Amino acid sequence: QVQLVESGGGLVQPGGSLRLSCAASGRIFSIGDMGWYRQTPGEQRDLVATIVGGGSRNYADSVKDRFTISRDNTGNTVYLQMNNLKPEDTAVYYCKININGVHYWGQGTQVTVSS
Repeated sequence: QVQLVESGGGLVQPGGSLRLSCAASGRIFSIGDMGWYRQTPGEQRDLVATIVGGGSRNYADSVKDRFTISRDNTGNTVYLQMNNLKPEDTAVYYCKININGVHYWGQGTQVTVSS
């Protein structure tokens, strides 16, 4: 089986930084696109950033120039570096990874930006 484990969420003041991690483990034969999404209560889950096999990155307009998506050399872990955080970034953040041709979701991690 495949498992995704997220970490790195928490409470931060406006202007602060956090780094989220999402590590995949289990029976992995191939990894494709990787991404981060976020969701607030009563709202749909929205794309934040994606990275594909060739390294191409895509960001939501609201996080461009503040967030950076990356992955480690093994290709099994995806990160989201979040700088200059704003209260409107408060949400539950989920990673999604294409593993063996199937998209898997992480369990979600809460990010709260508040003074």
